[in-house]
Amino acid sequence: MAKVSGKQGQKAASAAQPARAWQRMLSGRRLDLLEPSPLDVEIEDIAQGLSRVARWNGQTRGDHAFSVAQHSLLVLDIHLRLDPELSAREKMETLLHDAPEYVVGDMISPFKAVVGGDYKAVEHRLLEAIHLRFSLPAKSGTALLTAVKKADTIAAYYEATLLAGFGEAEARRFFGRPQGISPDGLPLTPWPAKRAQANFLKRFRLMEEAHAHSLVQSRRHARERRGHERQAK
Repeated sequence: MAKVSGKQGQKAASAAQPARAWQRMLSGRRLDLLEPSPLDVEIEDIAQGLSRVARWNGQTRGDHAFSVAQHSLLVLDIHLRLDPELSAREKMETLLHDAPEYVVGDMISPFKAVVGGDYKAVEHRLLEAIHLRFSLPAKSGTALLTAVKKADTIAAYYEATLLAGFGEAEARRFFGRPQGISPDGLPLTPWPAKRAQANFLKRFRLMEEAHAHSLVQSRRHARERRGHERQAK
């Protein structure tokens, strides 16, 4: 029988081990990408990751990358201009629309076209776990998804033309021209990572508090309604 050297044995043992599909977070959580649990999701980890993931693969003007955290806030601000009456839940879902990228990164559109649609399944599982962690519906409704996509596309147009070197004609071909939304007052100057992280956390916590209050109110009203229904019988 042929002898197996120590190095060969180590290689064979390593090959037999399943590939690691989880990421260790600074919070100490260990998030499984294939079966993500809401219990392993922390908003601090999301803000940390998104504030350090660059939009446009870092090909933007300025001293700092334009982060996904800042992009998420930009999309929220645009969505609020389009619909000032958004609920706290809708605001949270808008802010978190790219949250899976704290784990998988911001995959630019040309690369998505190369790799195909498998990455979407991973993103969807992650987003569902993130939503459930913060008492949101696992999946956003069609109307909200459409509205967020519109705000996201407007954000992409202004990022492309003001930061990423696109000409207006080229940007219109890919994103259309925004109607009724000016870039004035929008956060389009890239922030340092720490500032993007802090701003993301601040906005999220304000919305989370409002969402929690609305859930308490809804449950109280539901109890009162059931009580009235029992009395009426």
